Amino acid sequence: MTRFPTPAPASRRQFLALSGGVTAAALLGAAGCSAPDDGSASGAQAAGASAGARKLTTIGLDYPFTQLPLYSTLVKLSTAAAKKHDVSLRTTSDAGSADTQATNLKAWVARKVPAIVSFPMVFEATESIAKSALDEGLIWVTYGGTLEHQSADIQFSFLEGGTLLGQAAARWADEHLGGKGKIAFLTDSTIQLGRERTKGMIDAFTKAAPGVDVVAQEQAIDPDTGLSKTRAVLAKHPDLNIVLGVTDAAAYGGFKALQQTGRKAADAKTFVGGQDGSAPSLLAIKQGTFYRASAALAPRDIADAIVDVPLAVAAGKANPGAQVPIALVQRADTAKIDALLAQNS
Repeated sequence: MTRFPTPAPASRRQFLALSGGVTAAALLGAAGCSAPDDGSASGAQAAGASAGARKLTTIGLDYPFTQLPLYSTLVKLSTAAAKKHDVSLRTTSDAGSADTQATNLKAWVARKVPAIVSFPMVFEATESIAKSALDEGLIWVTYGGTLEHQSADIQFSFLEGGTLLGQAAARWADEHLGGKGKIAFLTDSTIQLGRERTKGMIDAFTKAAPGVDVVAQEQAIDPDTGLSKTRAVLAKHPDLNIVLGVTDAAAYGGFKALQQTGRKAADAKTFVGGQDGSAPSLLAIKQGTFYRASAALAPRDIADAIVDVPLAVAAGKANPGAQVPIALVQRADTAKIDALLAQNS
């Protein structure tokens, strides 16, 4: 279940500068390249088809976007979750480089790190590494999508998140713009997560707000790109009303672009929204700015899945994968925002 509280019953290069995030360098120690722990298993066991359980004492977390504040949060929370099970957590330091990621993953396979949770930057290129891991009897969990060769995966309600955001923006456009205006989408077509989120937000918005003109669909997942792409759109459409992002990081870049070109922070005719629930975006929502919504994930839910899914595979459980829940967060959701910010601290 999601860790959002409920009422009584019922990206990339300069994100730290843009958002006041944390320093990633302090979290990169103990990057994982160690000898395997007790009890490697057959490929069938690694694929989740084991007839019996085995002890798992090490999990490797390969999250390539070490520049993003979410990285530090996930390492901290995943380490704590692993400790509860007497499991050690190792990490890579990919620094947003697909080549570095491939090198680090191959090293882990060669050294037989018994369970690997990886967020592939290039899914097609990672497929052969995942197959090698399974061939060595290791557990492979794909984070943020699905590979052909894997033991299980961790997904984040990709399509649902985009749909929630698109619907919220469409309702706002109907209420505050009379169903008219201009929108730019900051999208991603490179991986499953991005494609499904993009489809969800565009389809939901355009269906519910057909009178709003779509003036741009630009590839952007990080704040720098979101900033530059939104500034370019504003040069052609200074009356742009809505920016929706496939990530909060990209949307936050759009938020800054609008401010830098003269938009007041609480402008009544502007709506920016993103997906993930990153701290800078949540703060902007809480402060009552025109950053109005995020389809947010609870970091502790993700961290628990990073540990629980490989443990479930090792235990031979059926259907060990996870679908992490997502929830729309807006200004009125103060308790949810505070809970998420606490997890990100």
